[in-house]
Amino acid sequence: MGSIPAPKLMREPLEKGKSIDHLEYVDSTPIIGREYTTAKLKDMLQAPNADEQLRDLAITICERGVVFFRAPQDDLSVEEQKYITDMLGKLTGRPRENGLHVHPLYNDPNNIPMADGTTDKNIYVINTEAQKKLYATMKNRPGSGTEPRDLGREWHSDSLFENCPSDFSFLRMQSTPPSGGDTLWVSGYEIFDRVSPPFRRFLETLTATCAQPVFKSACEAGGYEVTSPRGSPLNVGYEFAPSHPVVRTHPVTGWKSLFAGVGLHVTRIDGVHAYEDQMIRDYVLRLITRNHDCVARMHWTRGACAIWSNVCTLHAATPDTHLVEGNRTGVRASGIGEKPYLDPASTGRREALGMPPF
Repeated sequence: MGSIPAPKLMREPLEKGKSIDHLEYVDSTPIIGREYTTAKLKDMLQAPNADEQLRDLAITICERGVVFFRAPQDDLSVEEQKYITDMLGKLTGRPRENGLHVHPLYNDPNNIPMADGTTDKNIYVINTEAQKKLYATMKNRPGSGTEPRDLGREWHSDSLFENCPSDFSFLRMQSTPPSGGDTLWVSGYEIFDRVSPPFRRFLETLTATCAQPVFKSACEAGGYEVTSPRGSPLNVGYEFAPSHPVVRTHPVTGWKSLFAGVGLHVTRIDGVHAYEDQMIRDYVLRLITRNHDCVARMHWTRGACAIWSNVCTLHAATPDTHLVEGNRTGVRASGIGEKPYLDPASTGRREALGMPPF
């Protein structure tokens, strides 16, 4: 009797070429992150094989979770930053009708312009002081209480409140204090692999509601319309409460990642009692805190960049810049990927790579 063939993936994983092997890099940790120490993204765009290099960069990001460009990328324009972000998704098979995300509160008068005084609907300006005004209507806004902040709330992936969340995000830091404001990324691949097989199977049955009511309340308070559509025909109006799988499959690698189990945009785990919901989310957060070898940390320097896959990472900014002089400002572009799914034929990263279980 012949062996049963392995189930076929819904999407065939992409294989990386060698077009960027010449770039100097150091891996941030064995598990997550890669820092290109001297590479210039402008050179990549001007290369005769630019698309090939961007495709290999995209696959590298999907495998490593996040990549950093340490050399100042001051010669890169905002349009080029947007182009790179868009092409990373296009070259790795995202839905044709999708493009760059537009922030729901783009029309808000508190949405400050970029350093040159202009605004761009596809650019979200990171500014510590401005965000306090932009999210003034957020219930239980981090830092608004009288007790120390629960920094576990900061973990998130971008645009999780959309029916089609972000695939790639590209943040370029324009100014930063001498210390503080670091960003952390945790590998959803590795967090999934740290879970015991019975618990993995349980988590794979769950979905989470990812509601963000602040957008409607901000629009009502400011008297303006929410931005719509937002990078996809499925991201429209006030639809800010999708249900996403707690574990999803990365379409580029075919690996499972813990995706929507905790953090800023996760409202509740669907279909369970309230105490079970809290228990599951506490458990996922505990997985992050007890496995800090799954985390890469970026200490920002002026002009440095980070590009990450929201499919397989969560990230969190460190809210400590109020302790030092200076403001943390940057510009971020994000693409919009497919509606998240879990492919029953997919496996964890360690199993796919033939690595030991832990």
